[in-house]
Amino acid sequence: MSTPESQYEFRKSMKSVSSYPFIHKYLPIDRCIIRPPASLIVRAVFKTSVTPNQLTVCSFLFSLIAGFAFFLGKPAFFTLGGVLAMISTIFDCADGMLARAKNMTSRYGAYLDIFLDRIADFAVLLGASLGYSKFTGDTRILVFGLLTIALYFLQVSLYYINNLYTRSEKSGEGAEAKSLAVFVIFVFSLLRRPDGFLLGVFLMAFPGTIIKLIRFLRKGRDPAAAPAPSQ
Repeated sequence: MSTPESQYEFRKSMKSVSSYPFIHKYLPIDRCIIRPPASLIVRAVFKTSVTPNQLTVCSFLFSLIAGFAFFLGKPAFFTLGGVLAMISTIFDCADGMLARAKNMTSRYGAYLDIFLDRIADFAVLLGASLGYSKFTGDTRILVFGLLTIALYFLQVSLYYINNLYTRSEKSGEGAEAKSLAVFVIFVFSLLRRPDGFLLGVFLMAFPGTIIKLIRFLRKGRDPAAAPAPSQ
């Protein structure tokens, strides 16, 4: 007789939370475009010895190669970089889906995913900034790319600082926003215009940073929103 762990269940592999209700409702890129192929990967490896952490490393490697492809500064490699970035994101979703489906979730796995994701994000954005600046000969693109990277990581830092303050144990809830960002990267990469997705990431990160800052400051004015002091 088969056990729950021996059969892949799509619903069990999915998260039931959404930190971005607008994206979840109107731009379901993660749910409708990223998760279906990720589910195919999970089905393919479900009954093997492949672990979620191994899928995490695969995602990381695809991102590094994508960043290098962008860095080469050739139109064909811009397209390749976007395709690899999309594949990386699919694997990035598959690792968590496999972990939940097989009851293999762990604190280390969650933080390994966060740790490698941030390096991967940096590699792709920096590769695109350097590569397109080299391709066009316009150093302003490099400056704007570096500003976009700084703003993106500021937003990510505020997100995790807020989690620390509220003592939230949840991780990876930004998957919907990241999937949307990678989809933007993919589309503009097919158009061979990395500057377009750098602008897209900037326009997503700027209001996100402001919103996170305002929400945190509001918690300071509302004692009920703050976590209870440690005993």
